[in-house]
Amino acid sequence: MTSVSTGGRRTRVATAGLAVTALALAACGGGGDEGGGSGGGGGGDALTIGTSDKITTIDPAGSYDNGSFAVMNQVFPFLMNTNYGSPDVEPDIAQSAEFTSPTQYTVTLKPGLTFANGHELTSSDVKFTFDRMVAINDPNGPAALLANLAGVDTPDPTTVVFNLASGNDQTFPQILSSPAGPIVDEEVFSATALTPDQEIVDGNAFAGPYVITNYDQNNLISYEANPEYQGLLGQPATSQVNVRYYADSSNLKLDIEEGNIDVAFRSLSATDIDDLRGNDQVEVVDGPGGEIRYIVFNFNTQPYGATTPEADPAKAQAVRQAMAHLIDRQEIADQVYRGTYTPLYSHVPDGLTGAITPLQDLYGDGNGGPDADKATQVLQAAGVTTPVQLSLQYSNDHYGPSSGDEYALIKDQLESSGLFTVDLQTTEWVQYSEDRVADVYPAYQLGWFPDYSDADNYLTPFFLTENFLANHYSNPQVNDLILQQATTPDPAARQALIEQIQQLEAQDLSTLPYLQGAQVAVVRTGVEGAADTLDPSFKFRYGALSQG
Repeated sequence: MTSVSTGGRRTRVATAGLAVTALALAACGGGGDEGGGSGGGGGGDALTIGTSDKITTIDPAGSYDNGSFAVMNQVFPFLMNTNYGSPDVEPDIAQSAEFTSPTQYTVTLKPGLTFANGHELTSSDVKFTFDRMVAINDPNGPAALLANLAGVDTPDPTTVVFNLASGNDQTFPQILSSPAGPIVDEEVFSATALTPDQEIVDGNAFAGPYVITNYDQNNLISYEANPEYQGLLGQPATSQVNVRYYADSSNLKLDIEEGNIDVAFRSLSATDIDDLRGNDQVEVVDGPGGEIRYIVFNFNTQPYGATTPEADPAKAQAVRQAMAHLIDRQEIADQVYRGTYTPLYSHVPDGLTGAITPLQDLYGDGNGGPDADKATQVLQAAGVTTPVQLSLQYSNDHYGPSSGDEYALIKDQLESSGLFTVDLQTTEWVQYSEDRVADVYPAYQLGWFPDYSDADNYLTPFFLTENFLANHYSNPQVNDLILQQATTPDPAARQALIEQIQQLEAQDLSTLPYLQGAQVAVVRTGVEGAADTLDPSFKFRYGALSQG
């Protein structure tokens, strides 16, 4: 277990991972019943959802990606959660939750909780959940979110006391609703290693709105409403849901058009979405988005990085800043994404408290556009020889079918200035997720889906000295400010700290953010509830969906 003391707050490294095995899709018409039996939730015909997301594992300790978390949100309970339409957390299977001292967050469970297999759900399971995640500390898991957790006490079966290393942690209630928060059954899950998905399914170790009745990873999952769920979201509107996994988004589009599925969610191309808006058999539903796209720089292997023969921190920073002067965000948003993404000029996306736009002020023409002359000046001032040879990597199967066009355009924007020669390469995600943390890529594509709707979630995972990017970035001032904002109760003071961090990061540019995405679902006529779950929590909950 990696554990580094940083200002009294322990920091653990986690990395996002995603399996990409594309299995042949079973023929399954919209509304078909793959799960069998009847659930204890709402009525209505079964719904079939299509997605090109992939699952790493449904063990919460071993995955930190959108595709896996989408499953966890349906089947695992949380102590804290967000209700439909809100970014604010409140008790889910908890009866109450509050700070009982600056370093103690006390949760009281609702009485009589059980898992679907009949096992009691008590404070012992809660302690087990968090203890095992910290102990396993899987490199593809979310243990880093628990950096401030010093330990868990259970004075009685319904009381849980979270002891925090730093007091007044304003993010901790949100973290309990994040990928670090699903509560697992200690009688089914291993305390020391990841539990295989099929063992979890066979053990029926679920206590969320749904249980899984059929599990064929990255091919087909069938869900049935869980009558024992006693949480915030209530019983699902639809008793049975089937989710089909697609290797090719063009097949996803075809099936929603032909009525073979009822809902398509993640990831259709921008062109496909634009085309579907004109189809009167479907409805395109847009929701607020916290997804961002950004380029990560490896501070060891980027041009003039610390382990290169020509290592020079000032020149390395100049290369990053020159790229910031040259990226044309609006062109990428318009040409590649047809408005489903918008330009992003900071490391905290627009709409969150504390978000500002320092990248627009510092780089390019000052209005969001590129400026080759300024890029030339910054490179010349640092003594950088041009054209800079840059290796740039992207994933061809993880961030949707438009990534190729996206990075071809970025390559063109950089090279058309005459300041860069870009070696553009692509790798499938399963290898990509290993390579990027092994210093293989000097600069590379990543996207981020928030764990919780707070600016901290765009700062802590990326810019602490040890972070899930593993890109060797370290700025002690930024590190200390991140720790400070997370424990500052006064909203105005905390917002000022968040703004200061963004200003410093705009200078350092350990990552270069450039796009912010919306949530988009396509539903067949008569399907209701998509707008309810495309909410600021950024969680797609199947229980909101129904056949009208």
